[in-house]
Amino acid sequence: MTIKVLDINRSVEFYTQFIGLSILEKNLQEVVLTANGKTPLLRLIQPKDVIPKQSRTTGLYHFAILLPSREALSSFLNHLITTRYPFGSADHIVSEAIYIDDPDNNGIEIYYDRYANDWKWHVDQVEMATLPLKMDELIGVSQEKWTNIPPETIMGHIHLHVKDLDETVKFYTEGLGYDIVAKYPGAVFLSTGGYHHHIGMNIWNGVGAMKPTDNSVGMESYVIDIVDEDTRNELIKNLQKISSEVNMKKTADDYIFHDPSGNKILLRI
Repeated sequence: MTIKVLDINRSVEFYTQFIGLSILEKNLQEVVLTANGKTPLLRLIQPKDVIPKQSRTTGLYHFAILLPSREALSSFLNHLITTRYPFGSADHIVSEAIYIDDPDNNGIEIYYDRYANDWKWHVDQVEMATLPLKMDELIGVSQEKWTNIPPETIMGHIHLHVKDLDETVKFYTEGLGYDIVAKYPGAVFLSTGGYHHHIGMNIWNGVGAMKPTDNSVGMESYVIDIVDEDTRNELIKNLQKISSEVNMKKTADDYIFHDPSGNKILLRI
């Protein structure tokens, strides 16, 4: 996941000192952050002539950082309360989640999954909701002070603003092989392998929302990891079958393209 920021030094301070990630790579205009000291989790860039995040556009709704334990989520919640950092929260049945914005209003979800055996499936649809989080209960789970983010932390999912649900769902299901696992008013959730969702998408910024300019704060791109070259080649063929307008750019590591709403994707092995 790569996001664009107004002031890279300010953002590095936030993500390292407040969130607890560490620096893996750094130069004047780009910083790669990690939870375990080895694997990139988040990349920050400061575009030339960067402007504040544009409203009512496609792009990032939030990226979601999955913590390895409920104790870790409790510790982070206590950290927010102690520092008086503004946040939202929800119980999604499959998970417990806290929502914050970074200094540039990039949305972040910090969450913990309940055991997959406890998720309720109705045929091929997982039961999710947005219920009040039991704050008093979660606060008491851990008394550990929040310092560094746990090394087992991963990027759990991404949630996108799109311009058209039907067109975008077709792109991700028929082209990239995702399954529809849940629907909300104006939103659809997709996954592979029986997860509750890897990608959420919504039209809450309006049907026909425009793509933000390249120098706007927000998401620059996100990565879909593919198991092998044959699988990636098959996905590329599927994408080109459903739309002749999918333009692929090949780099040393990735195939780069955009979904119908202009969200940039890197297919990587």
